[in-house]
Amino acid sequence: MKKDFDLLSLGEILLRLSPPNNERIVRGETFQKQVGGAELNVVSGVSLLGLRTGIISKLPDNALGTYAKNRVRFCGVSDDYLVYDEDPDARLGIYYYENGAYPRKPSVVYDRRHASFCKITVEDLPEDMFASTRCFHTSGITLALSENTRENAVEMIKKFKENGAIISFDVNFRGNLWTGEEAKECIEKILPYVDIFFCSEETAKLTFLKEGDLHSVMKSFTQEYPISIVASTQRVVHSPKVHTFGSVIYNAKEDKFYEEEPYHNIEVVDRIGSGDAYISGALYGLLAHDFDCQRALEYGNATSAVKNTIPGDLPSCGLNEIDRIIKESQKYRDSVGNGPLISFCVLESPLYS
Repeated sequence: MKKDFDLLSLGEILLRLSPPNNERIVRGETFQKQVGGAELNVVSGVSLLGLRTGIISKLPDNALGTYAKNRVRFCGVSDDYLVYDEDPDARLGIYYYENGAYPRKPSVVYDRRHASFCKITVEDLPEDMFASTRCFHTSGITLALSENTRENAVEMIKKFKENGAIISFDVNFRGNLWTGEEAKECIEKILPYVDIFFCSEETAKLTFLKEGDLHSVMKSFTQEYPISIVASTQRVVHSPKVHTFGSVIYNAKEDKFYEEEPYHNIEVVDRIGSGDAYISGALYGLLAHDFDCQRALEYGNATSAVKNTIPGDLPSCGLNEIDRIIKESQKYRDSVGNGPLISFCVLESPLYS
């Protein structure tokens, strides 16, 4: 039976305030206003690539909530499952982001405590939502925000699973929200429900206490839990403005690892949301191409690489542009014997279109 959505995601929508260009938070006098949030970034990217997506969240019933809702709609994401907080203390979580320039690193200041999203409950949402999607995605950030979001996120995971949805989960560990021990204890309880698992090598070793090389670490998750696919991103930070990005995907059914030459020397404008963009590309590749992990790898890497070159949290590249970038990168690799993509600019892509 055809579902209304290809992907639904549960997560907090945040207001992002940033000083323009490379200005400092402590010195600048103006902030640029944008909207973001890990799960919103993911569904926005998948929507831009052509699938039907929606966000499950709770917003304050005020002008800031309306602004956030309008940005959700602008990205082509359904707001059917946005609910609103009418309490006098309703608020939208905020974070302040300052760009870095070598040797100064980027910095973030969060102001998200007691946001309206932390009050969301399963009872806020219609029961038929749980049978409306092919895939459900959330992250460790949602689990970490509060005891309430944790309990309700776990309940939603179970309900979507009972209704036949594929469950996608991104560890997305944040040390300012919980400890590695807390994350491990909580996440291991939901892994029996997870089909697609996103976890970096560093997080696997520091949080889940895994040992060995990346391949053995990824494979171990599928041996311990009924996880079908594990994806791990690999980022090398040469400076705040120059990164290299790639990934590895493991398919447990095929017992096969998928890898390609990473995108080298990406000209970073704004790295925030690039990990989420990877997930959006990978999920698109899986959902649109019958769980073809090679396509997931290609779309994930390309979508993330491009997001680094775009300001703000949210992606802004459609399917035609990403397909062109993948094609050009493969052509370049073939011409140099699968050598590195020396610079992202060789792709000659209109990155801000």
